[in-house]
Amino acid sequence: MAVTVRELEKIRREGLKALKDKLGIEGMIKFIQMYSDGKGDYTEERKEMLENTTIEDFEKFLDSEK
Repeated sequence: MAVTVRELEKIRREGLKALKDKLGIEGMIKFIQMYSDGKGDYTEERKEMLENTTIEDFEKFLDSEK
């Protein structure tokens, strides 16, 4: 079954309305941003960001979140 462009637009509009109604404008925006296309190499960037992190650093972070 083929879906028309008009049907897809209706689904998009109804989906955005449902998100806005349930989450509010800010929540809707944050939710959509979570699924936006990213750029770069996340794995490599994370590796570089954490290369000097020790287990003690991680434990301190976890304790600070309590």
